[in-house]
Amino acid sequence: MINQNLGVNNDSTTCFSVFVRDESELIQEIVKKISTYLDHSLHVAKHPIGIYSRVTKLKSMLKLESNDGVLMVGLWGQGGIGKTCLAKALYNALFRKFEGACFLANVRETSKDSRGLVTLQETILNNILLPQQRLEVSNVDVGSNLIQHRLGRKKVLLILDDVDALCHLNALAGKCEWFGNGSRIIVTTRDKQLLTCHRIDQDHVYKVEALSNSEAHELLSKHVFQTHQIRTDLVDGALKYAKGLPLALEVLGSSLCDTTEDVWESTIKKLSRNPDKNINNVLKVSFDGLDENEKEIFLHIACFFKGWAREHTKKVLDSCDLETIVGLDILIKRSLISIEGGILQMHDLIQAMGMDIVNRECRDDPGRRSKLWLYDDVVDVLSRDM
Repeated sequence: MINQNLGVNNDSTTCFSVFVRDESELIQEIVKKISTYLDHSLHVAKHPIGIYSRVTKLKSMLKLESNDGVLMVGLWGQGGIGKTCLAKALYNALFRKFEGACFLANVRETSKDSRGLVTLQETILNNILLPQQRLEVSNVDVGSNLIQHRLGRKKVLLILDDVDALCHLNALAGKCEWFGNGSRIIVTTRDKQLLTCHRIDQDHVYKVEALSNSEAHELLSKHVFQTHQIRTDLVDGALKYAKGLPLALEVLGSSLCDTTEDVWESTIKKLSRNPDKNINNVLKVSFDGLDENEKEIFLHIACFFKGWAREHTKKVLDSCDLETIVGLDILIKRSLISIEGGILQMHDLIQAMGMDIVNRECRDDPGRRSKLWLYDDVVDVLSRDM
């Protein structure tokens, strides 16, 4: 009798423990399911002009109806063009369609810290898995293995924002096999070569372009919030300065908000001589990441060769002991220049940033700068030697 009771007790205990474990797992699954439908939306922009039409194009590129394999997509473009805003809007539109999602912001900045990549790996794991107890990663290699093993069967949405080094991609999304079928990995970067090296197909690279004239006008109007009429030529001057760059339109619009026409005129004149530091700082990140050969070629183009034929410019720069072919290739992939019909082109604000770099070599004495392009500066320097 005692043995029989013990047996019954053992069986009931076993059944009870199984029941408790199953219930715990069920609760955890319910929590995860509910969290998927909670509003985890990201703030996109104060005035998201032109963003949602681009989201529609990207959704088509992502082939969301297919769960065969994993797809990696790159968003490529110059600084201030709106890559991050576009990626956030895309995240908001898609995250409910996946078992787990993570928008990993500021990869470039965060990874500068000694444990930066480890912190980013922890964020991916904890945001997607939603564990009861926060997962901790001891080093990058362990983190890569954890991502691969814990997410390998999950359909996830992972967005890596502002990536500027291959080691970031290798540590955070090394291979498609790290993630379950149907997963979508989206990378925003200024460097197209980075996407190529990570085996992201060119058909899956979306170049983020400047806003159209009508979109730029609408965005400027939203930020300016003018209570009185401004002359058309002044509005056109502001639009010409920004050239469809959302960052420039936001900064310029905010500084001109509800001001008078004389302030508009003065501001535009000032910016033509001295670039806005907030815009410059964003654009200069791309320049700072260049090697010396590419920096020198970039500054030559900004100061002298914008609008010149590629072949003529190449001959001149080759004679200056510069490796022009590879330099131009890198500058194109970093979104700093373009070549249209054999002619070198550069966004006006990127050109202004380059000229400002040279001017800062010595503000007060043009003779101590490495390059001179203004007539008055050249005459001033040459007249000293007469």
